[in-house]
Amino acid sequence: MAHFAQLDTNNTIINIIVVHNNELLDQDGNEIEQKGIDFCKSLFGQDTKWIQTSYNNNFRKNYASINGTYNEELDAFISLKPYD
Repeated sequence: MAHFAQLDTNNTIINIIVVHNNELLDQDGNEIEQKGIDFCKSLFGQDTKWIQTSYNNNFRKNYASINGTYNEELDAFISLKPYD
């Protein structure tokens, strides 16, 4: 299963959903992130912003967390600090 994080206009994570891997496959059986993004937009609206996250932290540094942020320059999810 693939996980996708929904971002608001400030790149704050507002939702995380699970998408079946079949939704990401191209005609050759390769997983394509954009196909997953297109699937999420078909469910939640074309004006929404989605990015794939890894439950096992295989990419983008961390698993996305609600109210955390996505840093485009680092291509990484940043979790909220529990305290300063």
